[in-house]
Amino acid sequence: MREFTIKANDAGQRLDKFVMKAVKGIPVSLMYKSIRTKKIKVNRKRAEEKQMLNLGDTVQMFLAEELFSDTVTDSELFSITPKLDIVYEDENIILCEKAPGVLVHSGDGDGKTSGEGDATDRNTLIYHIQAYLAQKGEYNPAEESSFAPALCNRIDRNTGGIVISAKNAEALRDINARIRENGISKFYLCAVHGLPQKRSATLTDFLIKNSNTNTVRVIKSATRGAKEIITKYSVLEYNKQKNLSLVKIELITGRTHQIRAHMSSIGNPLLGDGKYGSIEKDKRLGYKHQALYAYKLMFGKGDDSLGYLNGKEFTVNTKNIYFLREFNDAEI
Repeated sequence: MREFTIKANDAGQRLDKFVMKAVKGIPVSLMYKSIRTKKIKVNRKRAEEKQMLNLGDTVQMFLAEELFSDTVTDSELFSITPKLDIVYEDENIILCEKAPGVLVHSGDGDGKTSGEGDATDRNTLIYHIQAYLAQKGEYNPAEESSFAPALCNRIDRNTGGIVISAKNAEALRDINARIRENGISKFYLCAVHGLPQKRSATLTDFLIKNSNTNTVRVIKSATRGAKEIITKYSVLEYNKQKNLSLVKIELITGRTHQIRAHMSSIGNPLLGDGKYGSIEKDKRLGYKHQALYAYKLMFGKGDDSLGYLNGKEFTVNTKNIYFLREFNDAEI
């Protein structure tokens, strides 16, 4: 039997959510069965799966010991030298600039195999963030039951740019709420083939995902399984000699491969995009991956623990955006 005391980062969540985080090896069906059969209790009393946990509660779990084994230990987090490009940091959040080619999470291999992005991969952005915070003394996994510093947004493996991480549960909830309510504006730069017919526009369509091929398709009207996508773009510069445009994107919705698929749907695929463009020609130009960078974040108004960030803007060092070499006079 293991007993957990609910601390600040654990409070305010449902019992079933807590158990899934605290016992990473437990199947969902077993978790619910264990609550029903009183193998998981709260304050040594029968509990309900949707019961909210309060600060100071205790949770008793009469479960097989091997279910508790899939956790990151303090010693592991001290075994590496964290490599981070920090854009901004305070007591609640950390903004890091992810380089193209770096995974944000283990298992995020963008549909690839051969060991890329497997579930045990520690060479990820979030693992380096957790190691960095542990070595600073701001995170100790031994003192946390269900919380670990977590990413609030993701970008594809081969896309570079700003990723938000929360240092505590309250910040994680508030950031995620802001993202859901469009309280954080996300801006990208990309290089596309050709010159879009309209120099600026707001594209509104629908997207269907194919999980088998890890691709998406843009369609004009709603259908079962389709999700609305809204993409604002403006052309910053056109390289006539190479027939390439530098485009600024503001994501209104954030769907899988949205920018890549949406720009391709209007006849302007991203430079280096093997899924939605013509990669062979781009490889000869030295581009093996999509020319896309999440270069700026803006915090809108919010009445929460992160109110001090209202109106603030964070931008990467544009010298790191490798495809800007194709353009000379763009004002970013």
